[in-house]
Amino acid sequence: MTEHDTPIAPPCFPGLAENLIFFYAGYFSQNIINAIGDAVRLRMEQSEASSSVRRKIFSTFIEMAQNIVHYSSDALTPPDQATLEMRAGSVMVTHADGRFYILCANPVDAEFAEQLKPLLDPLRVMTTEQIKNAYRQTLRSSDSSENSKGSGLGFLTIAKDSSAPLEYGFTPAAHGMLMFTLKATI
Repeated sequence: MTEHDTPIAPPCFPGLAENLIFFYAGYFSQNIINAIGDAVRLRMEQSEASSSVRRKIFSTFIEMAQNIVHYSSDALTPPDQATLEMRAGSVMVTHADGRFYILCANPVDAEFAEQLKPLLDPLRVMTTEQIKNAYRQTLRSSDSSENSKGSGLGFLTIAKDSSAPLEYGFTPAAHGMLMFTLKATI
């Protein structure tokens, strides 16, 4: 890097590892996703990643943020409010060893955690071609769960763009909730 190159490390957070591209923790809404999506896009334009990789990172970021808005148990809006939702979580984009990692976390109740496992477990063992086929089939399918806001398709989108199996977990959190974490590698 020459003295005129723009560093990828966030300039307003001195001392943070240079591999951090973006981090946000707080409440998410559609408007916030749009705004921080612009920031992620601009940060990725500063990287040396190909346009294909940048598209995958952005798509994965959007899907993860949407999942937070739709499914986080920590909400400022009533649970039955289906529009203008505002819910808490975090999302991070990092870069290390030639790969990008997108991670998100948000609280969920135990019942919803059990609903997520059958969506995520198969994706960890499917081949790339199987994931692409499942993605196309889901797009064509008119069947969608009444409680689903597209999470199955969202997870398929993330898995389709990932270069390694998705990683996820649940850890105990406040008020009997579980902290759901999801990690994608691009």
